[in-house]
Amino acid sequence: MKKIFATLVILTFLVSSCWKNKSPEDLPRLKEAFKKQVETFEKDKVSTNENVTKSLESLSGLKAALEDSKNEDKEFAKVYGNWEKVDKKVKDLNKEYEDLKSRAEGLFTAMEEQTNSLSDAKSKADLSKAIQSARTKYNATLANTAKAIGKLRVLHTDAVDIVKALEVAVALNSFDNINAQLESIEGRVDGIMQELNVAVEESKKLYDQRIDELN
Repeated sequence: MKKIFATLVILTFLVSSCWKNKSPEDLPRLKEAFKKQVETFEKDKVSTNENVTKSLESLSGLKAALEDSKNEDKEFAKVYGNWEKVDKKVKDLNKEYEDLKSRAEGLFTAMEEQTNSLSDAKSKADLSKAIQSARTKYNATLANTAKAIGKLRVLHTDAVDIVKALEVAVALNSFDNINAQLESIEGRVDGIMQELNVAVEESKKLYDQRIDELN
């Protein structure tokens, strides 16, 4: 009798576990988690943009201060400090991007599993096609986002190189080549941020149930 009871308990546990794993509640939960991750990524993107803008302003201010021979050491310390913050923000943004990619994959997988459980063949086929199309396009967006974050890393490296070049320019009293480099960095920021904006917009379409817009 005890063995029968124990067996029934185990079976009940297995059934309840399977039901929990297959529960439709998984999809709303994953969708909400993805939504929160998109919001976090967007906040980090805005914060990174603010830090880059501030650092570019300090870089321009450094050049002007050096040309006027004012507070050189203080200006260098401030600019290096600002770009260190940018470096940290880019790393944070990349981490949030990796989490975004992971949660998106979980959401697509949940949608596929729920679609595969449908009994109507046509509905299953139509939804599977829509999900695959959306997944392909969103993965392309994620790939572009990774490239944009990579561009931010390069931007940071180039900016620090300019600061180093300015230190040499101070000794030589020559700033002729710095202007073009500074303008190049400033001109790249808007494009990079726009690429990151696309990631946010496409992500919002995904959790707002506008899969048709991703097709």
